[in-house]
Amino acid sequence: MIEWYPANRAELNFVLEEYLSKKVKAVKNIHGLIVPHAGYEFSGAIAGKAYSLLKGKEFDKVIILGPSHYKGFKGIKALKEITTPLGKIKVSKNDYEKLDYEHSVQNQIPFIQKLLPNAEILPLVVGQINLEEAEEYAKKLISKNSLFVISTDLSHFLPYKQAAQNDKNTISIIAGLKFDSLKDLDACGVFPLLIGMKICKIKGYKPKLVEYKNSGDITGDKGSVVGYVAMWF
Repeated sequence: MIEWYPANRAELNFVLEEYLSKKVKAVKNIHGLIVPHAGYEFSGAIAGKAYSLLKGKEFDKVIILGPSHYKGFKGIKALKEITTPLGKIKVSKNDYEKLDYEHSVQNQIPFIQKLLPNAEILPLVVGQINLEEAEEYAKKLISKNSLFVISTDLSHFLPYKQAAQNDKNTISIIAGLKFDSLKDLDACGVFPLLIGMKICKIKGYKPKLVEYKNSGDITGDKGSVVGYVAMWF
């Protein structure tokens, strides 16, 4: 087992099939997902519920937007070619400065390989940006028949009840595209979320909740938890 998901191809396929087997109400038109990026044993089942909405759908390109956990920078950078136990991905041509690694983006790739094996992937890591820059990036990235995957966890290391309340508020801000309440957005992926929310504003999409849980629901340890949300738009 590697840090985030199984390193063995058969085991990874097994857990992906399990996560994608949960019943969710189908949606006709889907343009993007908001999903967590913790280790699969913590958040894989929650992410899988959102990804299961992609069954039977086709996209030419998947644009992943995740936060940077290891390097501080401004703007957007792209990951280099990525190989998982399911194989090497086809990275969409781009002119962004390159990074070697970011788990918030790379943890999404096995799900995409499983469901959309023919899609090109544009794996982007979002550094510090302001709201105006978020809108500029949103306009630049919007393209025909592309799926957006916004990678974020919610509140970190709060007691269970406080985390649940903070996360409920954050989900409301995202769902309502409440740009005047961004100071209360408690999420590690705040910068990718800004771009995702701007995409929704420009295109008239409405983020909808699939599932919310935190690590206390998974492990039973409710003293200090991390929040996970799955949404679609």
